[in-house]
Amino acid sequence: MQIDLELIHEASLKILQETGVKFDHPEILKILKNHGIKVLEQVAYFTGRQIMEWIQKAPGNFTLFARNPHYDVSVGGDITAFAAGYGATFVVDGNGAKRNARLEDYLNFLKLVHKSDPFSINGGLLVQPSDIASTQPFPLLLYLTLLHSDKCLMGGSDGATETQQTMDLLSICFGDRRHLIEKPRLVSIINSSSPLRFNRDSLDKLLIHARYGQPAMITAAVMGGTTGPITLAGTIAQANAETLAGIAVSQMIREGTPMVYGAQSTLADMQTGAYVSASPEHVLCVRYGARLAKFYGLPCRGGGGKSDARFVSVQSGFESMLTMLITCEEKMNIVVLSAGILDSVMAMSYEKFLLDLQIIAMAKRFVRGVHIDDDTLALDAIQEVGPGGEFLTSNHTLKFCRYEKWSAAIDSGAAGLMNNHKDMMDWLQEKKNALLAAYRQPELADDVRTDMEKYLVDAGFDIENLS
Repeated sequence: MQIDLELIHEASLKILQETGVKFDHPEILKILKNHGIKVLEQVAYFTGRQIMEWIQKAPGNFTLFARNPHYDVSVGGDITAFAAGYGATFVVDGNGAKRNARLEDYLNFLKLVHKSDPFSINGGLLVQPSDIASTQPFPLLLYLTLLHSDKCLMGGSDGATETQQTMDLLSICFGDRRHLIEKPRLVSIINSSSPLRFNRDSLDKLLIHARYGQPAMITAAVMGGTTGPITLAGTIAQANAETLAGIAVSQMIREGTPMVYGAQSTLADMQTGAYVSASPEHVLCVRYGARLAKFYGLPCRGGGGKSDARFVSVQSGFESMLTMLITCEEKMNIVVLSAGILDSVMAMSYEKFLLDLQIIAMAKRFVRGVHIDDDTLALDAIQEVGPGGEFLTSNHTLKFCRYEKWSAAIDSGAAGLMNNHKDMMDWLQEKKNALLAAYRQPELADDVRTDMEKYLVDAGFDIENLS
């Protein structure tokens, strides 16, 4: 694998030096030129030395700070943090019926994420509500996230205005730009526009994030056969080149800005040209992305728990386990899209969200592996029980049963009661209702809430009946 990584690395450097990357942003082009990067028209050409020099300025690990310090996330090394859905425009129910996502769904998912132990990151575009009039709604969604959760924050969509408003709200809640640089509060996704291009909105977002010291996940989502080569090796090499270029630019804007190497590439469905989010080829792209990130000493991000299935089904289960298992096995640092996603990231499902909590738990248990020492080898217990005995009442069993054996919450109290799909969907509905009923809104200082609301109203947002 090390030889494979080096071959991809060398191919990416050749792409960066000979083909280059297009940056649709005059200020970014000026920054590149000022740092000695060759620029012809809007295309930047990086030497291998330049790329390696600049990406090494990004920290190998950093802390993402939550409003409640209990949820602070260490990003880097072998630690994995989970975030739920992102970007879905539809909600699919347990029977497969699809409808537009609504504000009520966004609030419900905020509360479910807040109540679910696997998640230390909340918000972002959990779903995209169709009943919000604003064409740039993320500041409203961030306000709602700050209101309903005190976990770490996921960022929203691109563009200068929306991103600046995001930073203004963070400053109201946590302090000025200096405080945000010292304690990063929000992590966003910044995508390249494959092949080998970053558009104006993404670069505006990168500029503002870097100036405020807020981390971003630079993510190439190359689709082999449409926006990249049909071969996996070529797709991975191109995606790596795009990601490295974005991270290098972030450090030219402000050295030391925390950045995360994103891996979301795949091979396109060559019959339809569609993005395939849960194929074996996508999983291989994620694996190589994780290993390349660690090769460069960078934190990494993948998307676990994804499925191309249109509804909760056998397909959604095995695809989600495949995509989740690889992100956990490769010890990716931030896993986005880890619960609820269906229909190639187009839809969210309450039922699948709850099922994915089980998949996360199973994958984490598998990755934990087998701990071997004198206690776990259990020679004393085996000697004590002897041939023909039983271990059920052994002190050794009592000592280790809760740690060693993973327990499926989906079976708790339901054994023998779920005989068909309807029983399962009814049980999941009850589970959802119980979590929402148990939700309690965390405290937020009245003056902070008032100041955020005033800011939003002054900016032209309608906050009536929002929460």
